[in-house]
Amino acid sequence: MPTAVKEELLISPFLAFFIVHSIQLGVGILGFQRHIAEIAGYDGWISVLLAGITIHLVVWIMYQLLNDHQNDLMLIHENIFGKWIGKLFSFVFMIYFIFIALTVLRTYLEVIQVWLFPQLNMWTFSLIFLILAYYIVSSGFRVVAGICFLGVILPMGLLVTLLFPLQHGHFANLFPVLDHPFSAILGATKEMVLSYLGFEVLLIVYPFLKNPEKSRKWTHYGAAFTTFIYLVVTLVTYTFYSEGQLAQTIWPTLTLWKIVSFPFLERFEYIGISIWAIVVLPNICLALWGASRIGKVIFSIKQRTIALILLPIIYVSNNLLTSREAIDMVNSNFAKVSFYLIYCYIPILLILQWIVNKVRKKA
Repeated sequence: MPTAVKEELLISPFLAFFIVHSIQLGVGILGFQRHIAEIAGYDGWISVLLAGITIHLVVWIMYQLLNDHQNDLMLIHENIFGKWIGKLFSFVFMIYFIFIALTVLRTYLEVIQVWLFPQLNMWTFSLIFLILAYYIVSSGFRVVAGICFLGVILPMGLLVTLLFPLQHGHFANLFPVLDHPFSAILGATKEMVLSYLGFEVLLIVYPFLKNPEKSRKWTHYGAAFTTFIYLVVTLVTYTFYSEGQLAQTIWPTLTLWKIVSFPFLERFEYIGISIWAIVVLPNICLALWGASRIGKVIFSIKQRTIALILLPIIYVSNNLLTSREAIDMVNSNFAKVSFYLIYCYIPILLILQWIVNKVRKKA
């Protein structure tokens, strides 16, 4: 059973904003526009909004679960399913966070290989990145939260670069609204979920928050800010590209950066990709921390040891994905599993908790 977290290890409730936003905003924002446009055309911006709204609903459900137990997912599983079955379900979430770290790292490495260094030694770069992530995770959750804070604040200036393509935008592209059937918009909403993944780490982070009930509004603010960023990027992209151009563009956000120019700087996309490492690092750190924290609780092994065991698993898996098709297959299948985990399992967990509480009160 999880023990109480020491006072000196707790973080302020407002940092939930940065934790949620930093893990939601990762490599997905570099290319999500094309995927939702393939399904819902330029009504895809509606899907971005709908997906964001559903995230708030899931966050509300998670807080109902967490506030009832005043602890984390592992304790919730144990209370509902018992010790051993509960550990099994927690182990599934451990694998889930491992896959988040894997997909984020591999997708970012692919961007670097395609745009910056085609001959990049992937084994070496991924090793350096994972060692850095391990160093941060092994330093404790307060350090991880600090990296999330920096990962939100430092790249914020990149929003200004959206003004450059906006100057060449054709706002008529956005009309007519609702030009596609609602089923297509819902399909694009489901596709959009992959870009919002990661906020479930709140189920593990909760005991590390001072007065965790007060973090609810900050979590919603973080999710809302993520939705706002995705919506702005979507609208700018749709006004800049025709549907035909967008269908042929793998990373629309990176291509938008190509038209950014200053008198003293060319090829801004190189700068943007480099800065994006500051965004990707908190993604990997939080996922690794979440997986290792679960491992610590269910296996009763030190978190640093678990993290050290997970590193070679992520490292080898990352380097086995050598083709674009393999990366897309992993991302696609992971998105499907994640969709049902978030929108089906978590609500079912709340219902089961309600039933268990009712039965125990009668007993």
